[in-house]
Amino acid sequence: MKTLDLGNEHGKAQQSDDNDESTGAQAVASVEATLSNKKVMPDLTLVLIGEANSIEIGPKNILLDHEEQTNGEQFSTPLYDLCGRHISIINLLGLQNIDQFPSNQDIHAFLLLLPNGHHNSHYHSGVQWLENCFGKRLMAHVMIVVTHESEEKCESSLIDLKANSGFVEKRFHTCNRGMMDEQEIAALLKIIDAMVSENGPYCHSGVMCDENEGKKECMDHKSHREERLDPSLCQHSPTEEDIEENATAIKCDPVKRPADDEQTSDIRSEQSVATEKGTFNMDISGNMDTMSEEFSDGIKRKRQYQTLIGKLHLEEKLQEKLSPANFLKLGPPMKQNIEVSEKDVAYTFFQRLMMLDYRARYIPTKKENPEVNHSDPVGTDVDNFEDFCSTNDDFDQSNLQTHVHPMDVQMAVFHCSDSFFKQNMITKLSQCQYALPLLVSDPVTMDIECPLWTFKQIRKTWKMSEMKDDSNVVTMKSMPICKAETPMVSFIRLGLPSLSKSQLMNTLINDRHNTFFHRNCPGSTKSRHLMDGVAEIAWYCPAGKPNDAFTDCIAFCNLHGDALSFEKQREILTDKSSVNVVLVPTMNDKSSAVISALYKCAKPLICLIADSDGGGVEQKKGKYKMGLNNRSQSEVSEELRKIIGKILSGSHSLFQLESMNKVCGIKVDEEDSVCQKGKSAAMKVMGLLQGIEVSKIKDTYLPCQGQLWKEWSKIHKELYRLKGNIEDDKVQKQQKLMEKRQEQVKVSLSEPMKLFIESLSTLLGKEKDYFLKWTAILIDALSTDDLSSILQDYDTKWAEVLALKKKHDKTELLKAKHTKLDKISTKLQSATFGLEHIFREMGQIYEAHESLQKPTKGGPTDWSKYPELAAELMISGHPMELMDGDAGHVPLTWISRLLEEVIKKLGDKRVFVLSVLGIQSSGKSTMLNAMFGLQFAVSAGRCTKGAFMQLVEVSEEMKRDFKFDYILVVDTEGLRALELEGNATLHHDNELATFVVGLGNMTLINIFGENPAEMQDVLQIVVQAFMRMKKIKLSPSCVFVHQNVTDIGAAEKNMDGKRRLQEKLDDMAKLAAKEEGCDAECFSDVIAFDVQKDVKYFAQLWEGSPPMAPPNPGYSESVQELKTIIMSKAKECAGIPLSQFRSKIQDLWQALMNEQFVFSFKNTLEIAVYRKLEVEYGNWTWKLRSNMLTIENELHTEIQNRKRDTVELTYLQQEVNKTYEEIKKEMTKYFDDDRDKDMLVQWRGRFEEKIKDFRDELVKGVKRKLDEVIQQKKACKKLDDKKTEFENNLLQKSKELAHKLKDQAKNEQELEKQFNSVWMGLVRQLTADTKPIEDINYDQDQLTVLQDLGFEWSLVNDCKTSGEYKNISEVYDYIRYVFLTKNNNFPGTSQQSEGDDEKNTKGQGNHSLSTLWGSLKRIFSSGPTQQMKRITSNSDLPYEEQKQIRSLIDNVESQTINLIKQKPVASRGYSPTYLQEVAYNVKEKVTEFESKKKYSLKKEFTVDLSLYLFDRAWTWLSQSHKEFKMNNDVHSYVDSKKMQYYRVFQNFCKGSSSAVVLGELICDELKSSTLEAVCNNTAINLAGEIRCSFPAFNGNRLNLEKHVLKSLAEKEDFNGFITYKRHPRRQVKNFIREEVQKYIFTDNKGKALNILKKNVDDIKNLVRQALHDATKKVETNGGDPDMWMATFSSLLRDKLTFDKICCQNFSDLNSFDFLKEEIEKGLESIVTELSCLSLDKMDKSRMKPDQILIDQLCNCCWVTCPFCAAVCTNTLEDHSPDKHNVPFHRPSGLKGFHRRGTENLVIDFCTTLVASNSVFYTSHDSEVHIPYKEYHKGGEKYASWKITPDESKLTYWKWFVCRFQKQLEDHYQLKFQGSGEIPSEWRNYRKQEAIDSLDETCNV
Repeated sequence: MKTLDLGNEHGKAQQSDDNDESTGAQAVASVEATLSNKKVMPDLTLVLIGEANSIEIGPKNILLDHEEQTNGEQFSTPLYDLCGRHISIINLLGLQNIDQFPSNQDIHAFLLLLPNGHHNSHYHSGVQWLENCFGKRLMAHVMIVVTHESEEKCESSLIDLKANSGFVEKRFHTCNRGMMDEQEIAALLKIIDAMVSENGPYCHSGVMCDENEGKKECMDHKSHREERLDPSLCQHSPTEEDIEENATAIKCDPVKRPADDEQTSDIRSEQSVATEKGTFNMDISGNMDTMSEEFSDGIKRKRQYQTLIGKLHLEEKLQEKLSPANFLKLGPPMKQNIEVSEKDVAYTFFQRLMMLDYRARYIPTKKENPEVNHSDPVGTDVDNFEDFCSTNDDFDQSNLQTHVHPMDVQMAVFHCSDSFFKQNMITKLSQCQYALPLLVSDPVTMDIECPLWTFKQIRKTWKMSEMKDDSNVVTMKSMPICKAETPMVSFIRLGLPSLSKSQLMNTLINDRHNTFFHRNCPGSTKSRHLMDGVAEIAWYCPAGKPNDAFTDCIAFCNLHGDALSFEKQREILTDKSSVNVVLVPTMNDKSSAVISALYKCAKPLICLIADSDGGGVEQKKGKYKMGLNNRSQSEVSEELRKIIGKILSGSHSLFQLESMNKVCGIKVDEEDSVCQKGKSAAMKVMGLLQGIEVSKIKDTYLPCQGQLWKEWSKIHKELYRLKGNIEDDKVQKQQKLMEKRQEQVKVSLSEPMKLFIESLSTLLGKEKDYFLKWTAILIDALSTDDLSSILQDYDTKWAEVLALKKKHDKTELLKAKHTKLDKISTKLQSATFGLEHIFREMGQIYEAHESLQKPTKGGPTDWSKYPELAAELMISGHPMELMDGDAGHVPLTWISRLLEEVIKKLGDKRVFVLSVLGIQSSGKSTMLNAMFGLQFAVSAGRCTKGAFMQLVEVSEEMKRDFKFDYILVVDTEGLRALELEGNATLHHDNELATFVVGLGNMTLINIFGENPAEMQDVLQIVVQAFMRMKKIKLSPSCVFVHQNVTDIGAAEKNMDGKRRLQEKLDDMAKLAAKEEGCDAECFSDVIAFDVQKDVKYFAQLWEGSPPMAPPNPGYSESVQELKTIIMSKAKECAGIPLSQFRSKIQDLWQALMNEQFVFSFKNTLEIAVYRKLEVEYGNWTWKLRSNMLTIENELHTEIQNRKRDTVELTYLQQEVNKTYEEIKKEMTKYFDDDRDKDMLVQWRGRFEEKIKDFRDELVKGVKRKLDEVIQQKKACKKLDDKKTEFENNLLQKSKELAHKLKDQAKNEQELEKQFNSVWMGLVRQLTADTKPIEDINYDQDQLTVLQDLGFEWSLVNDCKTSGEYKNISEVYDYIRYVFLTKNNNFPGTSQQSEGDDEKNTKGQGNHSLSTLWGSLKRIFSSGPTQQMKRITSNSDLPYEEQKQIRSLIDNVESQTINLIKQKPVASRGYSPTYLQEVAYNVKEKVTEFESKKKYSLKKEFTVDLSLYLFDRAWTWLSQSHKEFKMNNDVHSYVDSKKMQYYRVFQNFCKGSSSAVVLGELICDELKSSTLEAVCNNTAINLAGEIRCSFPAFNGNRLNLEKHVLKSLAEKEDFNGFITYKRHPRRQVKNFIREEVQKYIFTDNKGKALNILKKNVDDIKNLVRQALHDATKKVETNGGDPDMWMATFSSLLRDKLTFDKICCQNFSDLNSFDFLKEEIEKGLESIVTELSCLSLDKMDKSRMKPDQILIDQLCNCCWVTCPFCAAVCTNTLEDHSPDKHNVPFHRPSGLKGFHRRGTENLVIDFCTTLVASNSVFYTSHDSEVHIPYKEYHKGGEKYASWKITPDESKLTYWKWFVCRFQKQLEDHYQLKFQGSGEIPSEWRNYRKQEAIDSLDETCNV
């Protein structure tokens, strides 16, 4: 607990016992304890105020164990025993005299004790007394304690006290008067601690308030300028900012003189600076002077440094320095914008700095007591305006608590770091555009050091502007900053000027960025220890633009502190600088001496005088002075910039950093012996490379990785793409590989390589580190000049080429310039040289020797040791090349052995592999470097080539949260590199993308900008490539990183797009998984992806325009957020062992070599999206159809019940409209929200129109059906009326007769005789004027119709009798129906077939099409030959003509069926005219067909075709006529009713009541209607259930096709195949019927029965409810049987067909409950019977599930491929303008295609043919051939198809050809031989493989 006591008269230094600072701080504390006479300082001082009787004082009182009143502090022993703390209690109970109050005493809290019951009055008096004595602000320190007796309740006291406005509940407590309860006292102390903490590090000082004057200070809240913890900090050296700020304050306040300013007094006392008013002595603590006398300045500095280091928790790093290894570890995530404690400031600083966050200097520090008390003002009636204006009033000092100065943090980290970390740190500071320490004083010895080594990695690029020949010439320069020779402008300060020198310098360099830290920067404090005497340097780098401040690069150097106190630094800077700028407050003796010396010096001098007015004046050449008083900073800056520019425009000296090692009197870090040893070794290696162009170094000294390695890689890839004689080719290529390795061995190990490897092997520890660093630095320096020269040549040549192009010059000159430009470009690529190339050479030397099994030689250059050396480097943090970007190959042997050595050294550690993939120059390496502190090469252009891997260790602290030990980061070269165009194909990017994503547990997909479209193609390739890696099971994840996003809202704007991208990837994964036979349902099975978490937006890297722009802080925040995302995902991943990673590299690369990546994924994706849309379309249409079936069913029932006699289209549309509108909403949502909406938009209008058309057609179809039912009902209305009359009469007669014969009820014969007598009389009466409807005489009608058409009876009869007409559609050979001659000239026709291109007659793989008859065209006129007889042994009718006749039959059949089904047979009955219409149509179509042919068809054909069509129509005609007869034939009706009414008669005879008889009649009526309703509903329900649950029916047309083919294969039904080929729709219908039957009666019989039972139960419940309601209504209203019947029937007639029974014969019915019971009995019997109903009864119902599904599923496209007869799989019947397509075609021979002039069937797939040079003929008699590649030119039937070249051939058809080879050959009378011979490997396929391969059909 820190307390402030600025008012302590004795000046006693106080220190709390809980101080837990660093070692240095403890030493200080020890001294101070001695100085304060070892007095125990209280942790807490409490004052008790109130009535004396508020508590019972005694030995058991924990708080106060004595009665003595005192104004001094006393310690309570029981309290110490309770809490272990020294708590001082001042007992002022009962004291009312203010003079007795202790003065100048540090008090933490006042306890106002109030006795319970008197608490209110005592509270008011006590508060008033406190406010009067001490002021209102005291209340923040007052705790209210209500005391009570042991058994006394005091809950009401809190309620009472709350009524007071100033009362604060959290400062209230209750205690027993005895104060003996430890829990109560502990709770009280807890509340007091909270209050003290809230008040901050301040307490009451005991100063009284004079109530009369009202102007005395009441509370002392002064800031404790020197913390009691460390008095030495009070004597700190004042910062430049302190001095300048105080000087400004003095100057601005004319009343306040310097002697009156306490702060200035402090500062000047500290520095012993004499002023006009004399010397000021600082005496903050009484013992300060004593301490100053006891400790020397050196001890004081050391103590300050130790204290600072202790605060930052860097004590351990004073000896064991911070190193890069400390930060090449994965530590806890860094939180942004969060205050950190002082102990974490240093760690946070360098973490942020590593992430390029320039705000690393501005880290908010957490205060010890973060909460500041803002007590409510106590209102009074007194006007306190004078107090308000008083400067002596209290101010809140809580925000003045000091923290460590930001630059102290930076320099403390610097001093605690080794040279390598210093170098990294300074490099990062440079990237953040901060000034860098050039001269640094040792914080203890004050020795001056120049950290030259730390600058070695820094490279600056700028554009210099100069005037040449009246034009501005801009020249770009890029070089290591140590090599740069630039002017230097040095700034020093003499004395205490008011203007901030650092801030002024910032305005010269970059007025938007604080290059030099100054007093107004965030976080600046008045205490600074490590910066005075430090000289910082920064460079201004112009951009070559008109608004540049300077035209060339200039170094600016800033000496911090008063230069009068740092003479050595001042001398060095003034000596090295080109211009000296001196800032002074005014000219005086001390400053004059320095300025005089500078004035006399030859170097330019600019003197800035703070107290002088006026602009710059040149006193003499190069000597300027400028006044600063009353001038704005921008004005001063602008004038100073002009003066400096003017000076530097003339001759001036130049400064080079490397010259600092020649300065006497300072230490240069490079002079360290270890560093020099590493440098010496590196110089030896580089010495061998001197004198040779950089572009030739690799070819000369690193030959193994050049052309030899590239050629080896090329040959090795060809091993996986063998051609011709495969084995010979393989042996030859392997021999070539060995030859290349032998050549590598011969030229390996050049002298530079020997020296490098020898040094790498012999140097140890830091020496090796320095050696590698120096080698990299020297290589970079070596290439600087050459690269600059090459770039300049390139720019010059490119400008010349552009100039010639503008002139449209096409001469040889332009070509020559282009050639030179290409050479320069190649040279530029060759000039890329770095350490990675040396390591690559090591790898190639090792691989060459290893492959040849060369013996090892031992020694430091032993090739077998190379992997071990590389493993050590990799473990120490060096990136290792994984994939050679130049050769595009992975050196598997080298990488495998390297990782093996890593495993030996580390163990088989688990690693989390993080890879990155992105477009070139999208910031991949920069991002990884910032994220993990790596050092991948970064620059504009293609710096990273290939792929590199680097290990990042997981810290011990983090290993608890992760399941792996390292992160292995894989960085890659950019994709789509412009320089690869022409010599590197897309295949390179495909391989790289696949390789990188395959390796990573997570891949960062890096996109430059906000549009992911540029990466989509690559990603598509990657997804499919993964699925093809059959030996590798991969499940990586990915995160999209959108860099350079300028719009901060882009994340929200692009979220929908990213979500769509996710879904697209899911579909890609599904398609690729099925194609490759892998298990993956979504993209996350391959690459884990969550759109909410895995899309990260990065701000642009630079905050402004380079080269002076600092990194954007938002970028580092994005890096940290991304790192957090990665780590959160990594927690869920166990990573993989290094051994598995090693194997994974091999497997992945070999898989990549095995397969060629040639994809057309955009097409694939589009097809996939369309297929999905088809499925949705099927769902939408099914909803409409299902709804329409229900509507049709209900309306049909209403029509049958005569509730409706018309159905309007508008009504049907209204009924279905609700469902239609829902579907429209679903469609809108689908097209608007689906992930593929951008792609779906092309089909939106069409599908919306299709849904509308489907609805309209559905409505029209239902209307046609219902209109027919209405017509039927109208037609039999007269009969229905007669039926009613007949039934009433029959009931009446039966009742009367039964009454007469009731005594003979047991005489069955007599009863039957009497009933028949009555029955016959009524029947004669009913049928008196009605003829019975006759059955159809179908055979006779057929003969008559055909005879009427002119066909002889004998011909018709013979055809009918033979029965051959029934198979006319399946006949293969129609030759018997054809006249072979017509006009004595039968044409030489033949089938369309495949034939050789006339230009290629050798038949080497090329096929062409012709017809068999076409091959005989030239010889037909000379009569048949043996060859002709052989070829035409079974038929003289060409196949093409056979096919056309078959097509005629199919077309006429389809027309006839549609024609017949439109006839109103069910309502009007059958008529022979229907057959006449069919026969006329047949004859007309045959005649039309013959008119287009050169031959004619026999009469037998027309007769057989007519008989065939009559036969096909018979089933429908007979069923419809039967229905008509049942509804309209009176005789049939009466026959059906006789037994029913005989039972009624028997019941009457037996004396049954009317209720029993009526009940039986009702049950008879219910039985038939219930059966009908149950069957219809069950049919609809089953159709819906089957469609949803049966895989074949719940997808699109393609899915149905797949299952049809599976079924055919399983049954191995060749005839079914032929039917499928010829009549695919018919075969599909058969399949649907079979599967529905199988589903209902076999596979899911139980489910089907449950559906039926549910419908039975629904009807049963409906009837029971109707019985209940009707009975209740009649009983309530006193109704009669007619009312009951009317009510009952009306309740049923919406669901059941129920004819109301006339009740005139049941007027005696009086017990409706009994009637209800009788009907319920009968209903149970009906229900029981229906529950056991056989499902095959549904075949006789109006609705059938198979027909419903046929209507739904067969309404699609049935067009077949003109080459192979594959059926178009589009779900829409009319899908124009989309062309017909099918995922997989078939061998063309399945359609009968064969090579011209042979019997050889074609075995090729048409997808292969369209990529070949083969040709085809569009018709059998055409001599014009068309290349398959241009098949669309063959006419509409070809052009309407889209056939994509595809090497994937369905195994199914290969198996089919082998399985049914003989049947196919017999069917076509051709052979699979010669060029059509079946490949032997096809015969290896089994049926199950063929069936499984059908799943591939859904992948495209």
